[in-house]
Amino acid sequence: MAEGAVRMIDDVRPPGGETTADELLAVGFEEHRAHLERVAYAVTGSRAAAEDCVQESWLRLQRADRGAIRDLRAWLTTTVGHLALDQLGSAQARRERYVGTWLPEPVVEPLPPLAAASRAIDPADRVTLDESVSMALLVVLEQLTPAQRVAYLFHDVFGMSFDEVARVVGRTPAAVRQLAARARKDVREGAPRANPSVREQREVVEAFVAACAGGDLAALVSVLDPDVVMRSDGGGNVPAPRAAQHGAVQVARIMLGFLRRPPREVRPALVNGGYGIVMCDSTGTWSVTSFTVVDGLVAAIDIVRNPDKLGDLARPDR
Repeated sequence: MAEGAVRMIDDVRPPGGETTADELLAVGFEEHRAHLERVAYAVTGSRAAAEDCVQESWLRLQRADRGAIRDLRAWLTTTVGHLALDQLGSAQARRERYVGTWLPEPVVEPLPPLAAASRAIDPADRVTLDESVSMALLVVLEQLTPAQRVAYLFHDVFGMSFDEVARVVGRTPAAVRQLAARARKDVREGAPRANPSVREQREVVEAFVAACAGGDLAALVSVLDPDVVMRSDGGGNVPAPRAAQHGAVQVARIMLGFLRRPPREVRPALVNGGYGIVMCDSTGTWSVTSFTVVDGLVAAIDIVRNPDKLGDLARPDR
């Protein structure tokens, strides 16, 4: 039984009372919460929006005809899919007015012990440990239409049939098949195919951090892919390059220039399932950096500095 469900039932069960149908429904919902959060976050790229979608799905479940629900997980996934697609559609207009580069809201967690980092972990257990929420994939998905994004994620990543996806996006199964095929082509062309372990990522990122700390341009260039891309999201709230930067020498110079004044704090963390960095710079501005590592080199650097996307990290009293 999920911990959240245990707490929920303990809150509502009368002393000595039997488990009610509502309590059993709460248990069933909690068992699928991690999956639902993963689905909603992959679609929206926003933890806050994902949480809203999951909460609304619970409210709708309470109002639903429970006798007509044959597969609770499928019903909840379809419901969350509808809600996330609506959220994504309304967010598109806001993103078109966004100042600078828009990046997904990062999911930050403490690093596991090094030994555990090399073991396989069921991605259903934690939202971050799944390719569906890697920063590299989410950035590519931003180039797709909402319908293409949902078709690709729900069919190729989450394993739903085209008939099921069709009910989410409001298209025919044949149309959904075409949407997924076009999205699959774009993802294949845009997302790195390598998927190194956290241990392998750690070695490369630590070399990157050491070169930055030492102000060593040559060493920094040596750990960057010649075609590396750096994206930075300040949202107009804090300084950040508004356009993506390309090339090892260009990116290395920008990084060393930015770090001329030593940061107040730098610590490693899991960022969307990969080895990343949480930093407070010399001005007190927090950022979360994720790295895409391919063939032992940093192929992409994504830096989220917008305090609106950093939650507690960006609190003045942090």
